[in-house]
Amino acid sequence: MTATTTTTTPFEHADRGPLTTDELAARIARDIAPGSYVNLGIGQPTRIAEHLPPEAGIVLHTENGMLGMGPAATGEDIDPDLTNAGKVPVTERPGAAYFHHADSFAMMRGGHLDVCVLGAFEVSARGDLANWHTGDPDAIPAVGGATDLAVGAREVLVMMRLFTREGAPKLVPACTCPLTGARCVSRVYTDHGVFEPGPDGVRVLETYGITLAGLRERLDVDLV
Repeated sequence: MTATTTTTTPFEHADRGPLTTDELAARIARDIAPGSYVNLGIGQPTRIAEHLPPEAGIVLHTENGMLGMGPAATGEDIDPDLTNAGKVPVTERPGAAYFHHADSFAMMRGGHLDVCVLGAFEVSARGDLANWHTGDPDAIPAVGGATDLAVGAREVLVMMRLFTREGAPKLVPACTCPLTGARCVSRVYTDHGVFEPGPDGVRVLETYGITLAGLRERLDVDLV
């Protein structure tokens, strides 16, 4: 359901800095096809809702039981009983519907969602996803509906920073964190670039604040 890129070389934006979270959310929103049914994962992906034009007819699904979610609610629009899966107050689009949590998961598992956008601790070069546990003994696991989305959505997009605060890459040859799903990620959107994992290497579609040569110096995956 995402837009395709015809060029065979990355479109470099090395003369600017990395994308901000809102810029990244807007970039992903542009690639979601009109009329899609979409689940936005907890955290950064929820910001994408702010950048989806109502006329595109994109229907947002939440795993806590809602179709037709709108942008985040502010001020007098806040209803404590109307939240997304991350407990953030949200608005509703005309025609919004509500249903049991189990029905929501049936939609996810049954292949009824066109796209999901998830955060990640790591994504491997072949598209493996790790986003529910770092593997550290003191870490708190939080799988939620991620495994259901990873295998149930027709297309899995990842929104994450390319590097940790310590500078370690999160796009890696193989995940060291426990997997959420194997070979399920079709595209990775980061502050420094847009990537497509695959069996022959990671295709670089765009770069931000860094050149392709700079990415090759910092990443241990084959970039094509």
